[in-house]
Amino acid sequence: MTALTFHSTVPRRRTPLGRGDAVYPAYWIAATALIGVALLGVPLGQPAAVAAATLVFLGGGLPHGAYDIALLRRSVVLGRSGVGLAIGGYATIALLMVLLWTTLPLVALVLFLAVASVHFGEDWQMLEEPLLRFAAGAAVIAAATIGHPAEVSALFVAMSDPRAAVIAQIITAAAPVALLVTAVGIAAAWRDGSQHWAAAMALCFALLLVLPPVAGFALFFVFLHSPRHLAQTRAVLRDMTLGRWLGTGALLSGLAILGWWAVRSLAPSRFAPIFVAQAFQLLASVAVPHLLLSRWLDRRLSAADSCEEKTLIV
Repeated sequence: MTALTFHSTVPRRRTPLGRGDAVYPAYWIAATALIGVALLGVPLGQPAAVAAATLVFLGGGLPHGAYDIALLRRSVVLGRSGVGLAIGGYATIALLMVLLWTTLPLVALVLFLAVASVHFGEDWQMLEEPLLRFAAGAAVIAAATIGHPAEVSALFVAMSDPRAAVIAQIITAAAPVALLVTAVGIAAAWRDGSQHWAAAMALCFALLLVLPPVAGFALFFVFLHSPRHLAQTRAVLRDMTLGRWLGTGALLSGLAILGWWAVRSLAPSRFAPIFVAQAFQLLASVAVPHLLLSRWLDRRLSAADSCEEKTLIV
């Protein structure tokens, strides 16, 4: 039997995102560059530009989930068999998601959108209600959908089947509510002293409305969402050398891409021929185990906090 023992060196709670967090300079540089390129009339919705944006969100986004097993090992003391079991479970969930794309792609799409909304909603801890955080997380998708309904609908259809166009219509209808909740969150962040973060989010949502969907998503995912999670993970895994840290992110992200390519090669007719659609399917396949593990770890941390507080009271 594998022993599971909580490791006392893990920080007890993650710093709430959006409360005093710095916005990295790369975000402002990327946002300014995209605005400049758009003003110059460069067609960011053309295939070459979409492919470039896809490579950006894959290369810059996949690594922020590459440290999940390392975080698990830091949080729970595992033997060799326990680590193998954790890796096997993580890979199994990802493969089940890939299987869902090949058998029930519409269900997979809905699950992906729900998981993305929950995950992005974790950035909005200033909103107390989970449903409001979900709405704020969904606003990333909603902004792109309301700004470019035809393009998003076509992407959803490419990822699943023609019925996915209805999903885009539903998101468009719900978009005003999601964006209103987001505006409340931005105002709360500004009031709480996170003016830089609030300004960055406001600009990002404006660009999601204006820019082609993949370019806008790459800006948000790579330059605004992922860096905070990477910074938090780096703080927890601070004893890793920089070389090992970078190598782990590159290796596991590369393995995810190779694994997707291998599975796609076995059943090429089951997958959309469009590169950006496959990239989002890959992202969805690793996002599900990433979210499940991160939320499980959060519950472990909260339970440990509760036990310590009770002990102090006694």
